[in-house]
Amino acid sequence: MKNKGGEPILLAVTGASGAIYSLNFMKILKDLGQEVHLIVSEAGELVSRLEIKEDGYQAMIQMAHTVYKADDLAAAPASGSSRWQAMVILPCTMGTLASIAHGFSQNLIHRAADCFLKERRPLVLVPREAPLNRNHLRNMLLAEEAGASIYPAMPGFYSQPKDIDEMASFFAGRLVEFLGLRVDGLKRWDGIIER
Repeated sequence: MKNKGGEPILLAVTGASGAIYSLNFMKILKDLGQEVHLIVSEAGELVSRLEIKEDGYQAMIQMAHTVYKADDLAAAPASGSSRWQAMVILPCTMGTLASIAHGFSQNLIHRAADCFLKERRPLVLVPREAPLNRNHLRNMLLAEEAGASIYPAMPGFYSQPKDIDEMASFFAGRLVEFLGLRVDGLKRWDGIIER
């Protein structure tokens, strides 16, 4: 996935567990000077306030260039004519995934994702659920066949994170690089050195 220049990234936060990933993703993009627009579902706000507390949630809101209400179907992301570099749904609930996979737009997150698919723009879904049933797996395949990238919240541990925040930051950094941006200082796999 190549960086398309100075266009903003659209981040949607839904009600799955994983708000720490969203917060770290935004911090990295802010450090890179990348403009980020934000949509948070009602459930996404509730889970975020639980997992990263009020300070973390407010930090996400403050880092966003623009915050859209999830029920505002007249907002800019609801139109394919708006310009974006990519859309990331982090974390992505199975309900959101199902709506996107089947083209069912119940809110701005679903509608924006549908616009990204029809305009052939990068759409990255970060599901966070376990175990996965057949409907989940089928919906992932349908979304991928429609043009989305499925990037599950499965952090690697070869970076030997010292704590949860470092683990989340590493995952978020890998996700940022998947969008075509470079994250300096991100730990990389150098192979196993025998001692």
